[in-house]
Amino acid sequence: MTLSVTKKITIADRFAIGGNGRFVLFAGPCVVESEKITLETAEVLKRICERLEIPLVFKSSFDKANRSSAFSPRGMGIERGLKVLQRIKSEFDLPIVTDVHEVWQCAEVADVADVLQIPAFLCRQTDLLMAAACTGRVVNVKKGQFLAPWEMKNVLEKMHEAGNDNVLLCERGTTFGYNNLVVDMAGVAEMRSLGAPVVFDATHSVQKPCAQGTCSGGNRAAVPCLVRAAMAVGVDGLFAEVHPCPEKALSDTATQLPLSAVEELLTQAIEIDRLVKNL
Repeated sequence: MTLSVTKKITIADRFAIGGNGRFVLFAGPCVVESEKITLETAEVLKRICERLEIPLVFKSSFDKANRSSAFSPRGMGIERGLKVLQRIKSEFDLPIVTDVHEVWQCAEVADVADVLQIPAFLCRQTDLLMAAACTGRVVNVKKGQFLAPWEMKNVLEKMHEAGNDNVLLCERGTTFGYNNLVVDMAGVAEMRSLGAPVVFDATHSVQKPCAQGTCSGGNRAAVPCLVRAAMAVGVDGLFAEVHPCPEKALSDTATQLPLSAVEELLTQAIEIDRLVKNL
């Protein structure tokens, strides 16, 4: 069966995602915890991706607004967090992707980030979608855990109405009962048929929301299985949160990948990507 071809979108005038080219990696710590950890992670990821010839967009959130508890750490905040991300962008010459949660954040974040990311819980917030679209930046919209894949067509139409067709759709699992997610790989293919490049979020897809009461749990061991399956579907991008020591991370301790495990997993992903896309 022939793989459908998605729109090719240029990121930061550096490389393209989509069009059945080599997948792009979106990776970094879940949240900007400190300058030291963020810089360390960026340096290692860049070295790995240069060696494997994978385009890299560095990801970290200045604020994690969708926390299980009011007492959960949220990050450095927009002012300090963006300064760290700007340093990553300047010193390592890497494009940046980070989350926006409110309309007023979009223009300010777009001054630093090359890709604005809409969290899954907010993917139907019309004002937020349109504010992100109006910045002119590439926008990565995570599919809500409560949506069917074909409903993302409405998201695309909102973005297009705002004058921006540089939109990525991101799969991050679907609610399955209580405190659990599943990934429908046929649904990933369904989203690709909409024409926009599709990114697979490998680490949030193994999350178990609120499973530990005041924080989420998850099954990090399942990440490689889902990555291999997603690459076989022919995704355009791979999203993974990584940390030098996930057990000590401020968020997503059960799902972030250890930095030391990234290269082996990416090597497998490349081989499957090459086979499926005839690269």
